Amino acid sequence: MKITKESIIGDVLDAAPDTAQFFLDIGMHCLGCPMSRGESIEEACAVHGTDPDSLVTKINSFLSSDKN
Repeated sequence: MKITKESIIGDVLDAAPDTAQFFLDIGMHCLGCPMSRGESIEEACAVHGTDPDSLVTKINSFLSSDKN
């Protein structure tokens, strides 16, 4: 799975639940909220004042190195 800024948070979490920590680390503690699950990474980062490109890079790096 390749993550982009347009990826929907709920889709990312459904496909790779271990990525939740990356969202929590930047202050997105509302991951269980139905509204947040429907937002794109870019939309959520705008609300939380964080860089979506950095988050996407971290998640994709994690997913590409995950051997499970």
